[in-house]
Amino acid sequence: MFDLIAVLVAVVALVAALGHTAYLALLNSAARKRGVSGNPVAEYVRGRWPVAGVTTAGAALALLLTSGGGFLDTVAILLAAGSGAVAGSSLSKTVERYRGNR
Repeated sequence: MFDLIAVLVAVVALVAALGHTAYLALLNSAARKRGVSGNPVAEYVRGRWPVAGVTTAGAALALLLTSGGGFLDTVAILLAAGSGAVAGSSLSKTVERYRGNR
């Protein structure tokens, strides 16, 4: 049962991290299409890539750790919860920042 909880937490964290990464990719694509006027957005996205990469890697590692025993499941839950929380928070801040800008 504990293994199932660890897997579910890791999968949710991975979805959140991949959602953040995908949103940054969409913003970057739109900024590049705008050319010079999109430079501030592209610069913001470049600064957020490390956060997206680390949270995605952390969530993926957590998912891999769920195949271990009880201790590794605990580590996986903690790692996934941290990665998912940071990714979700970053995604919310980015969406809020660019929601009205079209």
